[in-house]
Order: sequence, then C-alpha cells, then structure tokens
Amino acid sequence: MRHTTRRPPHRVDPGPGQESVWDYPRPPRVEPSGEHIVVRLGGQTVAETDASFRVLETSHPPVYYLPRSAFSPGALQPAPGRSLCEFKGQAAYLDVVAGGVVAPRAGWFYREPWPGFEMLRDTVAVYPGAMESCDVDGERVAAQEGDFYGGWITSRIVGPFKGAPGTLGW
Repeated sequence: MRHTTRRPPHRVDPGPGQESVWDYPRPPRVEPSGEHIVVRLGGQTVAETDASFRVLETSHPPVYYLPRSAFSPGALQPAPGRSLCEFKGQAAYLDVVAGGVVAPRAGWFYREPWPGFEMLRDTVAVYPGAMESCDVDGERVAAQEGDFYGGWITSRIVGPFKGAPGTLGW
C-alpha cells in the first residue's frame, strides 16, 4: 500500500542548516543522532545522552528516542494503556517521575518494534510538552501542538507542523 500525505496550503522553505518536515519520508525513517539531549523534570535532569535516535515523518517534527540507560534510576514507571503505530508497532506508556513531579503517560516505548524500526528497541520517547524542558545541543525544544504527537521543534526544523487544529488531514 502506498501512503500519501496531503500537503498544507503553504510550507516554509528551509534556510541554511534547516530541515523541512515536508522533506521527511512517509513511511517514516529512523536514524541515529549524535546530538546532545537533556530532559528535565521537577528541577532534575531525568535523561541525558549523545546517542539517541530520531524518527522523521512527513509533516512531523522529529521524535527523539533515548536509550533507557540514559534515564535516571526510578525516572520511568509503568503506566496504563497501549497504542498502535501503523509503522512501529504497539507502544506501551510510562510515567516520568523526578523531583516530586509525576508526568503521567509522558513517555512511550516499543517492546518489539516492527521491521525497519528495530533500532528503537530499549529506547524511550517523551512528550516534550510534559517535561520541564528538553534540550537538543543546548537549544530548548518547543513541543509539537496537539495531545497525540511527540515532536521536538528546534530552530533547525521548519513546518508547518501537523498537530494543530485543522491539520488532521495533512
């Protein structure tokens, strides 16, 4: 089956050193990232790594998946619920806990990722909007709009981005 995505009425042309989410593929691609990632919650660093993965999909800012080993002990707690990604498989959810703060269902992972996404085994993604902050190479991330997608927006990424009201059909 061929997947298609309807384009928005306008797209932002990337400048030097930028990427457009409209140049990302569908089905999505997963790639290693050597960027320095720091995640904070409750006044504490809950995760830090230079060895993450980015999932790139048309119309979406990158979603970063961090090795479980990058998270502080006790920061990830099992949470109820499951969801199904048509590309990656079944996701399970995690509460992220630090400094007396609990971010419910703010993380997710794929125990048995489907073919093409095996690199995501033993990694966790977090919703940046549920964290105190997420940084990529020292830049504070903005969260993708909406309550379903977990994209990380930096000045290096241009859209428009799926997730806001009126973008469901993109």
